[in-house]
Amino acid sequence: MADWKRGVRRVLYPAYEARVLRRMPDDIPKHVGVMLDGNRRWAKAVGRDTAHGHRAGAANIEPLLGWCDEVGIEVVTLWLLSTDNLSERPVSELEPLLQIIAEAVDSLADARRWRIHPVGALDLLPDHIAARLKLAEERTRDVEGMLVNVAVPYGGRREIADAVRSLLQEAAAQGTSMEELATVLDVEHIAEHLYTKGQPDPDLVIRTSGEQRLGGFLLWQSAKSEFYFCEAYWPEFRRVDFLRAIRAYAMRERRYGA
Repeated sequence: MADWKRGVRRVLYPAYEARVLRRMPDDIPKHVGVMLDGNRRWAKAVGRDTAHGHRAGAANIEPLLGWCDEVGIEVVTLWLLSTDNLSERPVSELEPLLQIIAEAVDSLADARRWRIHPVGALDLLPDHIAARLKLAEERTRDVEGMLVNVAVPYGGRREIADAVRSLLQEAAAQGTSMEELATVLDVEHIAEHLYTKGQPDPDLVIRTSGEQRLGGFLLWQSAKSEFYFCEAYWPEFRRVDFLRAIRAYAMRERRYGA
């Protein structure tokens, strides 16, 4: 992009963002899920290696949470790594990516602005990475701020399977037979064993990079969510893109699955 175009954008975008923020409707989502997609493709587009793309993506997380604070969102779920990534990505990419994620979560905990809650199959992670995520949760447990779910490694099918497994184990510990459980089992019983138990379901799910599919993100919880797909790769996702997503959500007539 020509330098003069960048200069024009630097001048115009702050004014445009302020205008969008002033006109922000009252109907703000309580819980927003974000699929931070496109780090690798962005890195390729700018002629850098994959690790540079992941670092650029990690650097955009804290600004996003600041934007969420700005409009009054209560819960944010960030999908940083899928369970499929653990088996499909080469070790040469996966090891630095896990380190970048751990450093990003450490930084969020250091900020003392948000409560960190890891969600995912932590048992699949190297012990030292899982320990850092759990420590971030402990360090921010008393923070009176927005709840930030860090989905690492996360898969919607795995979450539902884990929830059912936990439910069956609980029933067995209480001496409940499978026949008895089958007569009373309903969706709320499973919801009580999800990684996000006790939290509101996401009102809005944002996916960057132009992909228009759910990909297994919050499969159970997003049954009645609104979706917003943004063309920008995650490292390029800006405050104005976020505000547009929130405004688009507020303008929709929610039917809650009807």
